[in-house]
This record gives sequence, structure tokens and C-alpha cells, in this order.
Amino acid sequence: MEPVHDFRLGTPDTGLFPLATWRRLVTAELRTAPLPHGYDGPAGHPDLRAAISRYVGLARSVRVRPDDVVVTQGAQQALDLIGRVMIEPGDRVAVEEPGYPPARRLFHSLGARVVPVPVDDEGLDVDALPDDARLVYVTPSHQFPLGTPMSMARRAALLDWVAGRDAVVVEDDYDSEFRFSARPLDPLQTLDRTGKVVYVGTFSKTLLPVLRLGFLVAPASLRSALLAAKQLTDWHGDLVTQAALARFIDSGELPRHVRKATRVYAQRRDLIDRALRTDLADRLDPVPSTAGLHVCARLRPGVPVDLAGVVERAAGLGVAVAELADYHAGGRRSAGLVLGYGAVPTERVAEGLHLLARCFADGLA
Repeated sequence: MEPVHDFRLGTPDTGLFPLATWRRLVTAELRTAPLPHGYDGPAGHPDLRAAISRYVGLARSVRVRPDDVVVTQGAQQALDLIGRVMIEPGDRVAVEEPGYPPARRLFHSLGARVVPVPVDDEGLDVDALPDDARLVYVTPSHQFPLGTPMSMARRAALLDWVAGRDAVVVEDDYDSEFRFSARPLDPLQTLDRTGKVVYVGTFSKTLLPVLRLGFLVAPASLRSALLAAKQLTDWHGDLVTQAALARFIDSGELPRHVRKATRVYAQRRDLIDRALRTDLADRLDPVPSTAGLHVCARLRPGVPVDLAGVVERAAGLGVAVAELADYHAGGRRSAGLVLGYGAVPTERVAEGLHLLARCFADGLA
């Protein structure tokens, strides 16, 4: 049964998606566009690659040409392609700790020795990176799951680290379109001058997860290998959907949708922030965050509560929430909660957080 108050991570509000507009674009593509007689190239529909290059260049200051873009079936396929090209069994891959479990599991499935590297208030601890890492996976715009951005000093240090090594940095910019403050720092890809950063984006958070559309921006040194890997895995995706998305972007519908959704998400985020600073203030300490679809809150020192029990009691009341500890690979785990606001209706946020506060009260020793 679906939770009544769904604070789980990674799911946008599908009700905000302009479905009628999308149907019209897909229908028009099927009705008027000439369909290819055979298989197409692995990079994706040329119109979509051009639209993505313009969009991320404007919205995120990414330095990109259409030829640099490879369209993928979501960010996970982009990570898989990068891993297939860069990783041999036994190679070390550095990931953030805490971090994104599907990326960690993917690299492990390719035979990598996955090394968790701690994250602090400035982002990844570059000094803790293993010298022989072949790949470093980071979420610098909105660290997953803490939510903090990587500082400029850490960005510079990471780029210095990778510049002289046979390695790449994978920059996963998974949900930074939804921003609630001033313009963010430039992406690592923009700051990179040695061609060592692969930028990964997705439309699963901005549009619909069911569309399974993402992309990567490939440095010149890896482009041919990534295209060969893409051709071996699925050749190319659904070109009709890709063409419709190109029209969706170029017509201004995507930025219009992002602006509308950001206003809605900002209301939900403010309600969560208010509860964290009032009803839950003596138990949880919010981690500062200015973007994305979730917030993180650490358990205050000395609070005698079993967080796993809180999460279980909340689930029994129809409130779905995740523990911060779930995003650690091992070792010392941070105590806290991660609250998503993409899927929970605005009118259910306050009641859900009230129920969550009650679960804390029930669990105090």
C-alpha cells in the first residue's frame, strides 16, 4: 500500500507534469516525422542532443557541443557506460560516503573495488582519495543525500587531483534544476581544463521517471569508446520520444515546467524546514541545502531515540521516511533522517511531519 505521507527520495510529483502537452508532441512526432528505415546511431536523436547542449549550457553553464552529448536511458545507464569504458576488474572506484547506493552497486557489479570516501560540510574529502582510483563519482551540486554543495576549494582540489592521473571524475548533476537560492557554483565540467570530467544528467527528476531519459557529456578522449559501449548495450533508445523531448525543450516547455515545479517544491520544502525548526527542533538538526528534492536532518547529539524504530512506527502511520544511515556503505554511520518532498502533496506535509514528531516522542527513552 502506498504511504499517505510519502517523504521518500528521488520521486518527482507526476501531477505537475504537463501531460497534455507531452501527448500532443509525441502524437505530432508520430504523425509527421519520417521514421528511420533502419537502426540509428548510438549517440541519440540529433535534435535532442542539440537541445540538451543548449539547455544545459544556459541553465547550468556546462561547456558542451551537440557532438559531446550521448543520450542514455536514464543516469544509471550513463554510469554503466562510463564504468564499462573505464573500469577493469579490481580497479578502485571512489564514491562519496554517505552516497548514492545504486551507483555504488553498479560499479561493484563491474568488478571494481569500491572505496567509500568521507564527505564533510565542504564536500568530498579529496585528501582521502586512494592514489590509484580510476574513477571518482561525486554529486557536487547537491550532495546525495546530505544536500550540501561542494565548495570551490574542494572543486579545485579534485580537478588538480585528477589532472595528473589516468582517471576520470563522474559528475552526477541529478536534481539541481530545482534551486531555491542564487545561481549555483559552476559545474566541475565547466571548470575542468584537462578533459577529465564526464557530466551526467537525467530527466527522471525534472519530468517523469517512466520516460527513462538521461544523458552524458563526454570529453573528447572518451567519446568514441562511450559510443561503442552504447552501441553494444542497446544501440539507441526510442527516437520518437527523444524527438518529442527535443521539441519540449526548444519550445520553452521544459524551463516553464521547472519554474512551476520549483514554486511548488519550495512550499513543501519551507513546511519541512519550519517543522524541523519547531516541532522537531530538539531532536533533529537540518543540514543546509539550496536545491533538489530532499533535505537531510542529523539527529542531535544526546537524543536517546532509536531512529530505526521511529521509521518503523512512522510507516505504520502511513509516513514513509528514510534513515541517513541507509546511504552509508559501512563503518561509522551518521544518525539522521532524509526527507523527500517530490512525491508528498503539499496539503499532506504538515500532518505527516506532525505524525513523525509523535513517533519521536513515543520512542524517547
